[in-house]
Amino acid sequence: METIQVVLDSELLMAADQMAKQEKINRSALIRRALREHLQRCRVQALEDRDRRGYAAAPQRIEEYQIWEDAAVWPEN
Repeated sequence: METIQVVLDSELLMAADQMAKQEKINRSALIRRALREHLQRCRVQALEDRDRRGYAAAPQRIEEYQIWEDAAVWPEN
């Protein structure tokens, strides 16, 4: 692991320390976990944006999903 220096305002530092104590982990572990979670959210957002652009560029045609819509209809008695 690498050691870095991060500047936090007093309020954020106090909140981080309280949360770390509550979670029974040290401040570094809390920051690592928060950064991992943030990076994962960013990756998911990037994939969702990519898919949104793809569907906007080539929207689905009704023929592509109508067969599934028909299969999902409850049969009549």
